[in-house]
Amino acid sequence: MKFTKMQGAGNDYVYVNCFEETVADPRQVAIQVSNRNFGIGSDGLILIMPSTTADVRMRMFNSDGSESEMCGNGIRCVAKYAFDHGIVSKKEITAETGAGILALRLIAGSDGKIAKVRVNMGPPRLARSEIPMRGDAAPQVVGEQLTILDRTFNITCASMGNPHCVIFVDDVAGFPVSTYGPLIENHELFPNRTNVEFVQIISRTEVRQRTWERGAGETLACGTGSSAVTAACVLNGLTEKRILNHLSGGDLEMEWAEDGNIYMTGPAVEVFSGEIML
Repeated sequence: MKFTKMQGAGNDYVYVNCFEETVADPRQVAIQVSNRNFGIGSDGLILIMPSTTADVRMRMFNSDGSESEMCGNGIRCVAKYAFDHGIVSKKEITAETGAGILALRLIAGSDGKIAKVRVNMGPPRLARSEIPMRGDAAPQVVGEQLTILDRTFNITCASMGNPHCVIFVDDVAGFPVSTYGPLIENHELFPNRTNVEFVQIISRTEVRQRTWERGAGETLACGTGSSAVTAACVLNGLTEKRILNHLSGGDLEMEWAEDGNIYMTGPAVEVFSGEIML
């Protein structure tokens, strides 16, 4: 199978051009290629596919083989690949995902190849049923208490096509993400499991984020998570609607715009290409 390794803010995936390749069992392939010792090494597998409703279609599989609806960093790399490899020739494109059709604006670097992509991530879905979450509490989950082990957290939850639980902490660098992340991911509140973002507020326009990603563990970045964080920051009165989010793998420019949509701008990088025997 031919593949291309790409990363967006350190969130790395193995990409397969399904305009030319066929992947019979993407769940098993995702597990195999993601292994950092015996495979290529990645946070998962992303298929770049033809679409009847958009310019391209993205399917995304986590490193454990589970399929997710969307990946914000992944969709930027899909757009870069599609342009740089001649699948599309325009710099305003649409992409079909499990979370719907997204609009992307491609920004070229000095070499003519795409360096950054601005994605309309759509509006945050805040209703408890849309995330989804169990329980009979308020329809929106903003500052709701959740006790895990010895700590009680104030959680704010949203869906950006996939579920997110945002928690604000004083020192995100020293926070035990690997302890609390999996417990929250698999908590009974979340019937489809959830991604978990731990966030430190730096200023009204700047935050720092670490992510425990559903099905992958801690990752260096999460674009849908950064979008959920943007909404959570505003809903809790902690930041302005335009922020710079420092993730472990790089920075994302975020904006909750007046049209109700969240826009994310960030890098997309091709690392290497090759073939792997499956």
